[in-house]
Amino acid sequence: MQLGRLNHVGIAVPDMEAALAHWTGVMGATHVHEPIVIERAGILIRFLDTPAGGAMNGTQVELIQPLRADSTVSPFLAENPGGGQHHLCFEVPDIHEAKAWFEAQGKRVLGEPRPGAHGHPIFFVHGDDMGGILTEILETPKEPQP
Repeated sequence: MQLGRLNHVGIAVPDMEAALAHWTGVMGATHVHEPIVIERAGILIRFLDTPAGGAMNGTQVELIQPLRADSTVSPFLAENPGGGQHHLCFEVPDIHEAKAWFEAQGKRVLGEPRPGAHGHPIFFVHGDDMGGILTEILETPKEPQP
């Protein structure tokens, strides 16, 4: 199994507006996508295109803000109140083959493949098994991402 391109870097933020101001004003993000709310996870997401060029050509930044105390990102922000890198997301051609491969390597896959923010299948691999970095695995989108 071979990982594909780095799709995005997930960054947990305590304040979405302050994070957007930083990433557009200081870091030069070229486009801020529409907000996405994932109710089951209790999070608000905003994707930003990097200056290298759009969602299909460049790596994106995913800003993640909790919407409630029991959100999936709340424990991370409790340990890192200012926010920070939450995860890296890599593409793979087949999500089920990738899951089987990671499990065969003894890595802890966190749940079954499920739809991610854009509806494409994802799963996460525990950070302790990935050199300390929570890793999202995304099936390479068959069509351009919004």
